[in-house]
Amino acid sequence: MRRKFVAGNWKMHGSMVENAALLNAVIAGMSQLNNVDCAVCVPYPYLAQAQNMLTGSNIMWGAQDVHQLEKGAYTGEVSAEMLKDFGCRYAIVGHSERRAIYGESNLIVAGKFAAAQNAKLVPILCVGETLDDREAGHTESVVAAQLDIVIEMCGVHALRNCVLAYEPVWAIGTGKTASPEQAQAVHAFIRNRVAGHDASVAERLIIQYGGSVKPSNAVELFSMPDIDGGLIGGAALVAEDFLAICRAGN
Repeated sequence: MRRKFVAGNWKMHGSMVENAALLNAVIAGMSQLNNVDCAVCVPYPYLAQAQNMLTGSNIMWGAQDVHQLEKGAYTGEVSAEMLKDFGCRYAIVGHSERRAIYGESNLIVAGKFAAAQNAKLVPILCVGETLDDREAGHTESVVAAQLDIVIEMCGVHALRNCVLAYEPVWAIGTGKTASPEQAQAVHAFIRNRVAGHDASVAERLIIQYGGSVKPSNAVELFSMPDIDGGLIGGAALVAEDFLAICRAGN
């Protein structure tokens, strides 16, 4: 039985004061939830604060990105080993904003996935299609290409130590949400594609849904058989909303 996993992606938000209030509220609320896993992925400058506040709690933490190389002359970049120094368990790779705004290719994302795993981090691999892709009927081919290159580079067994997050690009931050049935269809496609390589890996694979998840739709989304939680953006910045979503998976 797969446990639900809810991860908050704070994106480029936060301050020391705001973070402390948010994390204190989430720590208090999560102390009553034992049947759902929870993490927050915070901006790099706040990793030390997250580590200090969350150590000893039932909330894990991670970063929103990681560089694909171990070290070198890459000004502004952060390596997986650096993230380990701050106790990170997770690193998001391939978020649609990284792909669209910073031009990260499927190959670069696969390299970041490998770098995270080599450092014993758990990559949260984001896949998903744009509205144009969906309207052209290319959802499955786009998602397959994003997934297949990781399997080719790292092997299907690498998926034993990762989380997938299906995020339809057209639903991220727009207020639009894929219907539970639309989301379930893509989640099932992903699981079946992995099962074509290894059924046991597919059965255990955690596949989150991301894209305007809110307290009002979380229960229905999480009730789908192949949706194993959520990667939460805006709602992760409001303690009551984030906790309500976590309770939906409890």
